[in-house]
Amino acid sequence: MGSDNSSFVEERSPGNVTVTNFCIDKYEVTNAQFGEFVKETGYVTVAERPLSEEQFPDLPDEQRLPGSLVFEMPKPGVKQVSFLSWWHWTTGANWQHPFGPDSALINKSNYPVVHIAYEDALAYTKWSGKSLPTEAQWEYAARGGLDGATYAWGNKYSEHRANTWQGIFPFFNTKADGHLGIAPVGSFAPNGYGLYDMTGNVWEWTTDFFQLRHDRKSDQINPIALNQSFDPKKPDESKLHVIKGGSYLCAPNYCSRFRPAARESESPDTGTTHIGFRLVKNLADSSTLRLMSNNNGTTN
Repeated sequence: MGSDNSSFVEERSPGNVTVTNFCIDKYEVTNAQFGEFVKETGYVTVAERPLSEEQFPDLPDEQRLPGSLVFEMPKPGVKQVSFLSWWHWTTGANWQHPFGPDSALINKSNYPVVHIAYEDALAYTKWSGKSLPTEAQWEYAARGGLDGATYAWGNKYSEHRANTWQGIFPFFNTKADGHLGIAPVGSFAPNGYGLYDMTGNVWEWTTDFFQLRHDRKSDQINPIALNQSFDPKKPDESKLHVIKGGSYLCAPNYCSRFRPAARESESPDTGTTHIGFRLVKNLADSSTLRLMSNNNGTTN
């Protein structure tokens, strides 16, 4: 896991880890799939609920209306903006209305679902009988068999291999990959394991709490960070989870986390226009399979 060559400190201290057998979805969970879940269960996402009065006691009622964070490109002609000013809290933004109450999912059934908080992803896993991947599982799958390669396809960045940002973020996007925003799942070539969009499109949740390095995972089997998180960039938050893969907003001049080793921390109660998820199905390892198939009363 991790990278010896990264300039991001959180990716350093790589070590070998082992993951036992698992299956992983070829695609990110789509709007159509999440819609089936909501139709069957009546589930209401975090972004569709009012902000908690207990959590935000000083906010007036009108500022606790349901909503989420939406990306907005600076207006034409603007050449300088403050950091993160491209994110706007938007009342009425949620998975069914990704850019606010006037937006809809028309012809978007095969797009990855977004505005998904960690709690929402967990609810979907229980309904589906699957699990969120650990960071180790996700990174193993994303590499597609290319251990040590910088990208999921090799060592050279390509603007045509994934849905990322081409141009100068956040001011203009050349759309060299054919997409200005989120793309339908499977729009780009799969990696070596036949998995789509492990790079770009939308960030994906993992079960791990965020720790600065991988030190505690080295030489472990199925490692997972379940203790309190720590990110020096967000010192007051203690329940941050690891998200992986980058998104359509990742550009070479900003973020550049469209790599299997890349990782970022995210608050579990936050959904945005660039965070989704995919699921895994954990399988018995080979030794367990041998034990299960042995009927003569002995063990191998």
